[in-house]
Amino acid sequence: MELLTTDKVAKSFGGIQAVRDFTMHIDEGEVIGLIGPNGAGKTTAFNLLTGVYRPTSGTITFAGKSVVGKKPYEITAVGIARTFQNIRLFGDLTVLENVKIACNLHAHYSLAEAVLRVGRYAREEEEIEQRSRELLSLFGLGAKADEYARNLPYGEQRRLEIARALATRPRLLLLDEPAAGMNPQETAELTKLIRRLRDEFELSILLIEHDMGLVMDLCERIYVLDYGKVLATGSPEEIRSNPDVIRAYLGAEV
Repeated sequence: MELLTTDKVAKSFGGIQAVRDFTMHIDEGEVIGLIGPNGAGKTTAFNLLTGVYRPTSGTITFAGKSVVGKKPYEITAVGIARTFQNIRLFGDLTVLENVKIACNLHAHYSLAEAVLRVGRYAREEEEIEQRSRELLSLFGLGAKADEYARNLPYGEQRRLEIARALATRPRLLLLDEPAAGMNPQETAELTKLIRRLRDEFELSILLIEHDMGLVMDLCERIYVLDYGKVLATGSPEEIRSNPDVIRAYLGAEV
């Protein structure tokens, strides 16, 4: 069953067309790769899917409904979460507080209940605390719940950002270069973690990644962007042997 569909999506910045004729689909439970040379439009595509940018033209449909024109927080609320190429944690908050903030997206208590600490506030805050600690435990961060996020090593900050995204209860998780800056052992652990998340949380996952080993090992289908347009799509085997893809990456005739 198709979860996300884009049809002929384009985005222009003045006279520069960053994305053009971007058409793709993601089925429920799939892990999809989005790859391409630097400047191909991958992060712009993510920004279009998450409401940071509004398409110049084209349609984006999630779970059968258009999300074009929705704000980022509205798109998060319907079930699309993301991480960023450059980690964007709340460095001056604790590890636990970073996750609790995301959990609050689904809190139902009113402002008055929060100020007076009555009604649904106590019950829901207890549930949020429990869920946040469970997520931190899953990511191996339970013992660091009370540390400031800025003090975590790089690899743990990456894991915390994914945990925070999962706290919003997404159906589709967008990962923007999750293995950036990781050593081979950390990348192997990340690959196992992404598979586990897909299975345990029944997620669909779309990832941008330059580590071709991770992409080929993890993804069931791959889309290749070049100059903002889909150059090729297919299985890892098909993409690996596609002359157009090789040409785009190497900049030379095969």
